Amino acid sequence: MGVVPNNDGVSASLPDVQPPAVATEATASGTGAQGRRGRRPRSENSAGLAFGLAAYGIWGILPLYFAVLDPAGPLEIVANRIVWSLLFCLLLMTAMRSWRPFLAAMRSGRILGVLTLAAALIAVNWFTYTVAVLSERTVEASLGYFINPLVSVLLGVLLLKERLRPAQWAALGVAFAAVLVLAFGYGNVPWLSLVLALSFGFYGLVKKNVGSKVDAVSSLSVETLVLTPLSIAIMAVLMVQGQATLTDHGAGHFWLMAAGGLITALPLLFFGAAARRLPLSTVGMLQYLAPLLQFITALAVFHEPMPPERWAGFALVWLSLAILTADMVLAYRKAPRPAA
Repeated sequence: MGVVPNNDGVSASLPDVQPPAVATEATASGTGAQGRRGRRPRSENSAGLAFGLAAYGIWGILPLYFAVLDPAGPLEIVANRIVWSLLFCLLLMTAMRSWRPFLAAMRSGRILGVLTLAAALIAVNWFTYTVAVLSERTVEASLGYFINPLVSVLLGVLLLKERLRPAQWAALGVAFAAVLVLAFGYGNVPWLSLVLALSFGFYGLVKKNVGSKVDAVSSLSVETLVLTPLSIAIMAVLMVQGQATLTDHGAGHFWLMAAGGLITALPLLFFGAAARRLPLSTVGMLQYLAPLLQFITALAVFHEPMPPERWAGFALVWLSLAILTADMVLAYRKAPRPAA
């Protein structure tokens, strides 16, 4: 999950597909309910909040899912996640009779090219995240998603030539100080966190180029389809080498691996439902739930170490996010709305 700044300075939220950017898995350019002025029905807001909590909640507890896949390694887990996600999406499109957007995306050279690049970025993100969890570095993984909104703002400045408000510059400055403190605490630069944040930040930036032209399920279908040949090859090599666990550790392990498709696609659908019902500012604040749950899981369940200098670094990260979020909410409230 992550945030990609719009040209008006208000950020659009993105998840991990996640994140990417979610993911988003809904669309990288925001969603329909965000631009409407006027009060939504309470039932709409309540349903949107429930969907949002479900989406970010699932993303937040993903480390627990990866932990029960032992003894599968990162390559096998990611390869299976890709293949089973594609199968689930194909079944979903068949059930919903929604093949047309997927086929249109496949026929468009521009959209297919953009989604192929997005697929490469999300593969890097998924693999890095899985490595972090399996190597007992979930705290670093959570840090990557905490700083992702800040990375997205920085990418907006460097690549899209967007102008930042003073508060956004302040948030970036505090975040830079946080990275220095954390580098001191870890004894080196937190590379896993930076790779996660950068890969998902660029993922969101790339997905912004297709925006609302591709729906969430079609986008995930194309991305996983592009990655599936390599994933099947990896699974075959692991099987030949006797390192595959998919069929060698009982039915329970097999179905847990297969559940990767559902676990990948379901929160994406929940996010799409939430983003259609909630204001952008609410979605923007909900995104911090996932790394917060990852952080809590790392400390409370995996008992990862958290020395004082790491607490100091994380405190600076949270301060920078508080500045960024407050500025985003103020900008959203001041932004002109189209007439109803």
